[in-house]
Amino acid sequence: MPVFNEAAGILPTLEALRAQRDADFDAVFVDNASTDGSADVIHRFIAQHGLTRWRVIVEPQKGTGAAADTGMRAAIAAGATLLARTDADCLPRADWTASIRRALTERGLRLVGGELIARRDEGTSLVTRAVLRGAVHLAEGFGRIRSGNRDPAYLGPYLMAAGCNVGITADLYVAAGGFPRTKIEDLHEDRALVNAVRRLTRAYARRSDVVVFGSSRRVRAWGLKNTLLWYKDHAYRPEHVDIR
Repeated sequence: MPVFNEAAGILPTLEALRAQRDADFDAVFVDNASTDGSADVIHRFIAQHGLTRWRVIVEPQKGTGAAADTGMRAAIAAGATLLARTDADCLPRADWTASIRRALTERGLRLVGGELIARRDEGTSLVTRAVLRGAVHLAEGFGRIRSGNRDPAYLGPYLMAAGCNVGITADLYVAAGGFPRTKIEDLHEDRALVNAVRRLTRAYARRSDVVVFGSSRRVRAWGLKNTLLWYKDHAYRPEHVDIR
């Protein structure tokens, strides 16, 4: 989990992870040069609940791609064979780890992209949450015809696997080169990873049972139209992209 200046809001995320029905996992939090004491909040939570398999590491190179890649590779170095990523403003559903494990073992998949649903605790209207969920599926449809996602070298169709809700086997992560170590405003690192995977295997899919509730804070800050443009190749580029 990449973490940047999330001290004020990360506790619900930590609680959602602690509440996972399948608790047989290690959690790696990557403090991405936070200035607000985010790491201290996580350390206190770990100590309070005796979570001996949770740890915080530091990645000074700012960027969601860099932080996510550091976390994934730290997990692999510690012996992990199955990997999952979510973000510090998200709430994984209680069966999230169980569903990813099932998809990557029983279903024979090597990469899985889950469902991203807007959080219900941020004051976002039902209509806006519905539009956002629909936009995710629309974006995936657009991605399948987008020229940048079409190449004879791809073994299967485009899949939109949001970085905050993706599972992948460790061997495929390494073979695909991992998340590009980029800044959030430079590249959608999740799209780059998916396209690298598509050159290696067809064993990937969207799974509706892998669910994460994501933050709508960009919608509140930028409006719905600009938020959708941001996710469309950064067609909207605000001065500040790290919304808190």
